[in-house]
Amino acid sequence: MTLRQKRFASARAALTLFTALGALAGAALVGAAPAGAVQQGTEIAPGVAYDEFDIPAAKGTAHAHVLTVDLRDPRVRLDLLHPGAVAARATISRQATAQGAVAGVNGDFFNISETQHPGVEVTGASVGPAVARGRALKAAVPDGQRFGPALPPGTSTEDVFGVGVDRRARLDGLSLDGSIRTPEGRLPLGGLNQYALPVGSIGAFTSDWGSVSRVRATCGTDEDRGAPCSADTHEVTVRHGRVVSMADTPGNGPIAPGTTVLVGREEGAQRLRKLFAGERSEMGVPPAGGWGRVAVRHRLVASTSRIPYRFALGGYPVLDDGRPLPGLDDRTSAVRTAVGIAAGGRRLMLLTLDGAPEYRTGLTIAEVASVMRDLGSDDAFSLDGGGSSTLVAREPGAGTVSVRNHPSGGRERPVPNGIGVFSTS
Repeated sequence: MTLRQKRFASARAALTLFTALGALAGAALVGAAPAGAVQQGTEIAPGVAYDEFDIPAAKGTAHAHVLTVDLRDPRVRLDLLHPGAVAARATISRQATAQGAVAGVNGDFFNISETQHPGVEVTGASVGPAVARGRALKAAVPDGQRFGPALPPGTSTEDVFGVGVDRRARLDGLSLDGSIRTPEGRLPLGGLNQYALPVGSIGAFTSDWGSVSRVRATCGTDEDRGAPCSADTHEVTVRHGRVVSMADTPGNGPIAPGTTVLVGREEGAQRLRKLFAGERSEMGVPPAGGWGRVAVRHRLVASTSRIPYRFALGGYPVLDDGRPLPGLDDRTSAVRTAVGIAAGGRRLMLLTLDGAPEYRTGLTIAEVASVMRDLGSDDAFSLDGGGSSTLVAREPGAGTVSVRNHPSGGRERPVPNGIGVFSTS
C-alpha cells in the first residue's frame, strides 16, 4: 500500500505524520522526529517494527513510541504478559524478559492503593478480565470498583482487547458465567480471582490468584469503591471436590492446584454458612474425606465473537469503526497507552507516550482516539497510563528487551499485566 499522509490539528501547530502501511511483513510507521525529519522505523523482528515521533496537542507536544505488529506473519503472535499470579505485579521489562517477548506495552488498570481501607492489603490485581494462552485467569470487578479514570458512557469493566485463536484482534466484552453445584442445589458464582466481589455474591479464588489476602474482595460496594468492608463474610475451601475447611474471615496464602476457595459476602456468606452448617462436627474437624461434595464451574463468555480468545485484557474502547466513542474526555491530558486495530484485525499499533518532563502533558482521551484513527486504526482501546505507561522492545542483536520511553515516575512501575509481542524468528 502507498503511504497515507494525515495531519494532526491542534491549537498550537500542525504536524504531518506519515504512516507506512507496507504490504511487506514488518512494515513500520514512518514518524516525524522533533525537527520534522522523516525517519524509517526499526525492525524488531519480522512483522514487528518500532518508531517514535512528536505529536502537537492542545496542551503541548507529546512524544509517541509505537510498535506495529503484522499478525499476517505466522512468526508473530500476541499474548498476555503477567508475573505468574493475578494478585502480583512486576515491571513490563521483567515480564517480557521472563516470557521471552521481543516487545510489549503495559496493560490494564489495577488495584494500586487502599487509602480508604486502612490495614487492607493492596492486591495489585487488574480491573478487567484476563485471558492468557487461551485460559481465563480472572473476571471483571463491578464498574463502581474500578481504579483509573471514569469510564466513558456505554463502556464497562468487562470490555476487553483480545486476539482470537483465528489470529485476529478485536474489541469485545467478557462476562463471567459460573456456578457452584452442591448436594442441596446450585449457587450462582459472582466472581473469579477478583479484588472486588459484587455485594451479596460468592467469588472463587484459584491457584492463579497468588498468596495475597482475599479480604479486599469483600470491601466497597458495586457503586462505591471506598465503602467499608463487609462485616458479614464467610470462606469455604474446596479441594478436589470436597469441602475441607471453613472460616468467617477471608484468608491469605497460596492456593494449591486442585483447590478453590469460595468467598461470600452478605447474602453469599449466609448461603455458604447454611449450606454446610449441618455437616460440622463438634470440634470443627471435617469428617473423613471432607464435608460434602462441591463442583465449581466457571468460564468467560464473549459478548460478540464466537471465536475463543487466546489472549485478552481489560481497558476501555475509544474508537469504534473509525469513529471516536461519544463522551470521551477532551480536557484531562496525561501520559497514555493505547492499542489500535487495522486490516480486519491483522495489523496492530501499540502506542505509548513518553513521560519525560518536556512531554508529560500528554494527550486527552479524545486526542488519543484521533491519533489512533490517523495512524490507520479502525478500532482502538485505551490502557492504563500515567506512571504505568511503558513500551519495551529489543534492540537489534540484543537478547532482552529495553525500555524505549521515559516512564513519568522516573523508573518503571510494577504492573499486573501487559500486551506481549512474541516472535518465533
